[in-house]
Amino acid sequence: MEEKKNFSKVLSGATFGIDAYIVEIETHLEKSMLSFTIVGLPDNAVKESRERVTAAIKNSGLHFPGKKITINMAPADMKKEGSSFDLPIAVGILAAEGMIPTGQLEKTIFLGELSLDGALRPVKGALPLTVTARNKGFTRVVLPLDSVKEASIVEGVEVFGFTKFTDIILFLTGKLDQKPEITDTTELFDSLNKYHLDFSEVRGQENVKRALEVSAAGGHNILMIGPPGSGKTMLAKRIPSILPPLSFDEALETTKIYSIAGLLPHGTALITERPFRNPHHTVSDSAMVGGGAFPRPGEVSFSHFGVLFLDEFPEFKKNVIEVLRQPLEDSVVTVSRSKMSLSFPANFMLVAAMNPCPCGYYTDPTRECRCNGYQIQKYMSKISGPLLDRIDIHIEVPAVKYKDLTSTEKGEPSETIRERVIRARELQRKRFENFQHIRTNADMGSKEVRQFCKPDKAGDSLLKSAMTNLGLSARAYDRILKVSRTIADLEGEADINAVHLSEAIQYRSLDRELWNE
Repeated sequence: MEEKKNFSKVLSGATFGIDAYIVEIETHLEKSMLSFTIVGLPDNAVKESRERVTAAIKNSGLHFPGKKITINMAPADMKKEGSSFDLPIAVGILAAEGMIPTGQLEKTIFLGELSLDGALRPVKGALPLTVTARNKGFTRVVLPLDSVKEASIVEGVEVFGFTKFTDIILFLTGKLDQKPEITDTTELFDSLNKYHLDFSEVRGQENVKRALEVSAAGGHNILMIGPPGSGKTMLAKRIPSILPPLSFDEALETTKIYSIAGLLPHGTALITERPFRNPHHTVSDSAMVGGGAFPRPGEVSFSHFGVLFLDEFPEFKKNVIEVLRQPLEDSVVTVSRSKMSLSFPANFMLVAAMNPCPCGYYTDPTRECRCNGYQIQKYMSKISGPLLDRIDIHIEVPAVKYKDLTSTEKGEPSETIRERVIRARELQRKRFENFQHIRTNADMGSKEVRQFCKPDKAGDSLLKSAMTNLGLSARAYDRILKVSRTIADLEGEADINAVHLSEAIQYRSLDRELWNE
């Protein structure tokens, strides 16, 4: 044992947005009346560490110093929350008492929650904390075994997982030989995007499938309008199966979001499939975009690089629908509080579905609609014009015909559609390789639209006629050009012609007079 120094410094970390920062846990022991104080803006969960740490050390059969204990968490002006500081506080106390060699604490990050018997419980944010540790030059991370999988995908740092506090003490004193956890990311991606749902299972609806293919190829938001039972939800759930595979960087960023929210499935090292989120229409605005006293991500961030599906779109509260406008435009959500402002990524594909009227049968040729014109207009007005302008594709989903329902022929499989989508995305990747923050055609601003979406003479004439007759807004004009660019990419053509524009214009159902009579 080293000579008692009554002071130690242990390094840990805390999340801020989807990233993390290093927290220094300074411990000072003083021969005085027994007390245990934690300073440095701890929240209630951190203050309660005193009881957990005291019981864990004693129940592990270790000596708990009967002294005045002062814990300082630096930087002291940043609010500290959560239970992941239990482990570094316990290690700091024993190191200050001389029970752990201080040399073992250098270049090492500790995080973990302690149970009263000294067992280690998983923590949130292990992945972003490990990424930050590596970027700051730390070589070792010690954490609970249940959190080790996600942390071990970070190369350049050794990650050690433990189930008991006593094992960590033995490891730090050289009495336990522990191997670092290693995860092969190549093996993880071998099973990438093996979806159970497939477009071949969908009967009929070929025009809707085509619209979804265009939507996936260009990253366009899409709204499906059709009567109940027409297959809108069935189609939406299969969209991830035609999206390109996640790259490693995309998978890492997506996993970080789930990690800080504590939603990463147990034993999962990396999210390798594109997210599909389907919140209920009773969701609150803070649950949708993020919020809380200490802000956490919302559904739009959990859908990052994936699909956010909003079924029964007009049934969502108006304020919830309207808060989508900013993340749809900027692909990021900023949550501001009096003492902090956090940003969460939200680059998602919005897929919404709705009935054409309150009863659902306004456009159904076989069922009689019971709604009058006022009821239909009131129903449609729940979705504002500015939000509709941010949805590139509006497509009508008719009721499925009997002959399609009873057909034994299988439709085109998702894998075939996906190959076309990947080829179109590759064209976009090359097109925008010198443009930061532009991944797909849907991400283009007005400047890029003018540069890359120039129609030929016949196409320009067609677009002028459509703008005049349909009364489209300037934003809708840009949307049509973006979609036509994607259609041309799917065809492998460099120029946008009248055929591409004609199809793109057909994807603006709600701009016609159908619901405005």
